[in-house]
Amino acid sequence: MTTTTYGLLSTYPPTQCGLATFTAALRTHLGTPGRPEDFGVVRVVDEREAASPPEVVHELMKGSSSSRRRAAAELNRFDVAIVQHEYGIFGGPDGDEVLALLDELTIPSIVVLHTVLVNPSVRQKEILEAVVRIADAVVTMTRTAYRRLRDYEVDMTKASVIPHGAHVPSRASAPRPDTARPTILTWGLLGPGKGIEWAIEALGLLRHLDPAPRYLVVGKTHPKVLERHGESYRDSLRDQAERLGVSDQVEFNAAYLSLGTLEGIVRDADVVLLPYDSPDQVTSGVLIEAVAAGKPVISSRFPHAVELLGDGTGLLVAHRNSRAIAAALEQVLTQPELKSTMAARSAMLAPQLGWPAVAGQYRALAEQILTLRETAVA
Repeated sequence: MTTTTYGLLSTYPPTQCGLATFTAALRTHLGTPGRPEDFGVVRVVDEREAASPPEVVHELMKGSSSSRRRAAAELNRFDVAIVQHEYGIFGGPDGDEVLALLDELTIPSIVVLHTVLVNPSVRQKEILEAVVRIADAVVTMTRTAYRRLRDYEVDMTKASVIPHGAHVPSRASAPRPDTARPTILTWGLLGPGKGIEWAIEALGLLRHLDPAPRYLVVGKTHPKVLERHGESYRDSLRDQAERLGVSDQVEFNAAYLSLGTLEGIVRDADVVLLPYDSPDQVTSGVLIEAVAAGKPVISSRFPHAVELLGDGTGLLVAHRNSRAIAAALEQVLTQPELKSTMAARSAMLAPQLGWPAVAGQYRALAEQILTLRETAVA
């Protein structure tokens, strides 16, 4: 039986962003172990970098037509191209350079839509509609994004919903040795919009809890935020904690963490808190990872959270509302039965969210579009 080969177009490690992490995980689980030749990654970069992993066959430079043509040629060596689409990663206004690249592909393509805007600009709408028109198939990662796509002028028969994918811990969550002080955890790349300030304000409303909870914020500052604003956001959060008298309860960990280390931190948390500001976020990798780890989750009501947690898997709170966050935290931290029920519901969802299951859906979709292309040619 012939093995399907894949060309992947995306940001990619060592770039630190959600798309890079997503693509690396998908590559790991998509192919046959021991067959690195089944993959090639065209890595989207702002400027040429000194080192890329060996699976990177080309670095796509924004604004370079020769780099774009080389990228298409490299992808065309494989059976199927899987393209991660986000307006901000490709060159040109609203990332319109991706359209010329997609046009130059001679192989079937799957485009993963990481953002489907409710109120796109005219140009953003045109670009997304063109992406769907050129692609053989498109993927949204939530039903919310799929429904939004219906408001565009696109062929919805090309669209599928495949979950984001998560690393499912190899062992069930177990209580940490020291259970005296409950731990609230937020993790992911840090920057404005993460809503950490509302969580810190909520801690100030929980002074009556004994023992006082610890709030652990894990993650480096997003590289683009660091480049433009340095650590001003993290510094402002430290200042806020000091002003509110909860600095002894807030801990920041900005170190690069291995998967095993992060898994241990998540396992030891009592509750994962996602206080994001955006009401429009349709995909959150951290949300998927938290649920797959079988953790109770409290989240602001962004669309992906409403979709995944709305059946009682988690608690949903209003955006930018520290009182609502404090009330939800107190519920979870003082009601063991509620915490156990939420964790159990998360654990039930874990198998279908795990990367092996998600990669299987991408393999099936790839085979489907290959068959359709062969049938059309015949």
